[in-house]
Amino acid sequence: MAEEPGTLYFTGTAGAGKSSLVQAFSRWLETNGYDSVTVNLDPGSEATDFEPDVDIRDWVRLPDVMTEYNLGPNGAQVAAADLIALKVFEVRRTLEEFRTDYVLVDTPGQVELFAFRESSRAIVDALSGERSMVAFLFDPSLAKTASGFVSLLLLSANVEFRFRLPTVNLLTKTDLLPPEKLEEILAWGDGSGRLADAVGEESPTPDVQLSSELLRAIEAMAPMTSLTPTSSKAGTGLDDLYRAAQRVFGGGEDLEPSHAPTEP
Repeated sequence: MAEEPGTLYFTGTAGAGKSSLVQAFSRWLETNGYDSVTVNLDPGSEATDFEPDVDIRDWVRLPDVMTEYNLGPNGAQVAAADLIALKVFEVRRTLEEFRTDYVLVDTPGQVELFAFRESSRAIVDALSGERSMVAFLFDPSLAKTASGFVSLLLLSANVEFRFRLPTVNLLTKTDLLPPEKLEEILAWGDGSGRLADAVGEESPTPDVQLSSELLRAIEAMAPMTSLTPTSSKAGTGLDDLYRAAQRVFGGGEDLEPSHAPTEP
C-alpha cells in the first residue's frame, strides 16, 4: 500500500450524483483489490442508502445547528461549514485510524458552500496530503445546453483555482442520456471548438452572450480538460476515473493494492 492514501473530493451542483458516485467507486475499488474509506462532509445529508465510514454528522448536524443558533436552512448551512472547520482535526484523527488506499470524500450538496467558504479551504488543507485531487461532477440536466455546460466549466475552474488541486471533470448519469446527446456533450469538452460553435448557435440572449465571454476567459486561463462519462447505475467510467487518479497519485503507475482482487 502507498505511504499515504489518495484523497478524492467529489463535488458539483446539488443533484449531480456525488453520493451515488462515491458509493459506486468505492465498490469498484473493492472489486479490484483496493481498500477505500468513504467520508460524508455534508451535515445536512438526508441520504438513507449511504452509510459512510466517517460521517461529519457525528460532530455537526444541520438540524442541531438550526435549533441551537435559531437559523433557517441556508444560514445553518453557512454556520455548519464553519463549525466543521473547528472539528476537522478530530475528523483527521479518525481517518488516521484507518489503513487504506483511498479516501473518498462526499462534499456538501451546495457546491458554493464547499468552493467559496474560507472554512472549506481550511478543511481541505487539513484533510489533504500530497496525493489529493478533486472530481467535479457535471450534471447532464445542466450540461445538455451549451450555455449550461459553460457555467459548469466555470464552476469547475473556480473549484480548481480555490483549492489548487488537480481536477478531473466527470459527466454523471450518462445512462439517462440518448447516445447522440452524450456524444454532443463529450465533444464540447474535447477542446475542438465545438462548444464555442454551439454557444454561438443558441438564441442571442444576454445569458448566451455572457456564456460566450466566459468561455473565452476560461480558454485563456487554462486549456480545456476532457470530460469523462460515468454512470453510477451502470458502473461505467469508473475505470477511467481510477486511471485519472493514478495520473495524479502515481504518475501514471498503478498503486499496489492492499489486498488481492476480489474473485468475480
